[in-house]
Amino acid sequence: MANVRTPRRAWIEAAQRALGAGGPEAVRVEALAASLGVSKGGFYWHFKDRRALLAETLDSWEKAVVEDVIAQVESQPDEPRAKLAHLFALAPSVDFAVELAIREWSRRDADVAARLRRIDGRRMAYLRLLFGQFCSDEDEVEARSMLTYSLFVGSYFIAAQHDGKSRSQVLRLAIDRLLSESWK
Repeated sequence: MANVRTPRRAWIEAAQRALGAGGPEAVRVEALAASLGVSKGGFYWHFKDRRALLAETLDSWEKAVVEDVIAQVESQPDEPRAKLAHLFALAPSVDFAVELAIREWSRRDADVAARLRRIDGRRMAYLRLLFGQFCSDEDEVEARSMLTYSLFVGSYFIAAQHDGKSRSQVLRLAIDRLLSESWK
């Protein structure tokens, strides 16, 4: 009978689920092992300690929400508005519970805060690149990029009703405005 170890990736995915559900405090080796149906001994085959798991969990999340998303959008030879539309279509696939947990965690941990600044900077730079391909005014590029990113992060905090429109309809209106030829 072969000795089968729980794959490293499974530990990281379990850690991300725990992070999204309860923040970094919920990422505990014993609890992860229980959720995976294994003993905690296998954890130490892959990771030195909990801190190493948390670092790799953040690395994995960062790659998925920045580099993998950009690569997916760039894999299409579309013009900039189409790329932005593709980016907007991908946004709901982000595990926002993890995004929020990391944002909250960054308020208490300087290393996580530095990582989040890097992630936000990379996302904003990509938005600037895309908007800059059809907006010639630097201020308009910055405004559209900031509004887009604010919409991505902030819309999850808004509980308001929208006078007979669904949340998705209002988001579609906002996206259409952001992609419009001119704001004037």
